[in-house]
Amino acid sequence: MEDIIPIAYWQALLAVVDHGGYAQAAEALGKSQSSVSYAIQKLEDQLALRVFRPQGRRAVPTAAGQILLQRARLLVEHAQGLESAARQLAAGREPLLRLAIDGLFPDWLILQALELFGPNNPSTRIEIQETVLSGTDEALLRREADLVISPRIPQGFSGEPLLQIRFVAVAAPNHPLHALGQPIEWADLRQHRQLVIRDSGSQRQSAGWLDAAQRWTFSHASSSIQAACAGMGFAWYPELRIREELASGRLKPLPLVEGRHRYAMVYRIYAHPEFPGIACKELAQILQRLCSEVDPRPCDQVQAQV
Repeated sequence: MEDIIPIAYWQALLAVVDHGGYAQAAEALGKSQSSVSYAIQKLEDQLALRVFRPQGRRAVPTAAGQILLQRARLLVEHAQGLESAARQLAAGREPLLRLAIDGLFPDWLILQALELFGPNNPSTRIEIQETVLSGTDEALLRREADLVISPRIPQGFSGEPLLQIRFVAVAAPNHPLHALGQPIEWADLRQHRQLVIRDSGSQRQSAGWLDAAQRWTFSHASSSIQAACAGMGFAWYPELRIREELASGRLKPLPLVEGRHRYAMVYRIYAHPEFPGIACKELAQILQRLCSEVDPRPCDQVQAQV
């Protein structure tokens, strides 16, 4: 069987090219110049070809060396990634982290958390399940998620308060409800279409006022919000999920006599609270910190100050 070329030889090849010579490569690698020269010599011997040619005081890759250089870079990057994954596994970091996140939680907060989480956990794969109502409970009860964000804590589990969600009743500025020019009663709402989000679980539960004669049901909050912006109906949405639509004026709060605002606390729940993984705990801590930094004031007050 042919000898396998050690990864250190390929690292020496890259270092000589990237740093402009044997001496500079040795300094960058923290090795002696003779050890770098030995690695290149052994590489050439095993390959039976020259990878460098002298050009003044510099070592310049040959045509064959240029071809090998591209492959070597990929090989070294792969080896470094493999080492990193092995270190994380040895430290107890999970190769896969599954999240179940109720649709009322702001998606931009999740993305911020993942952006902070990623650099320290490059080998942890993330699977995100966007759930609604009982679908969130079922993901937890069926052990289909390791970390859950939900407004409800199922029996047998414990959760940590994460963020208070403020719901606001809204419609597009050109919606007939805004044209009434007066505080809106429940009787007024009944004459117009309500937009709601379907329960993603098997129980098909409902939440919020559902007494409108007309009702359109969506599977995802983003589609429902787009429909509301297009004037197709009114709805109660988590204010933090529609902050851009409110700021741009695409959605406008309805002046309800009562019930214009609702509140719900969302919780962070571990599927395995007795032994959550290192990566799971780290992401939970990032989420906790980001949620603590969210301005609790209504969006219109924050915008007015800005």
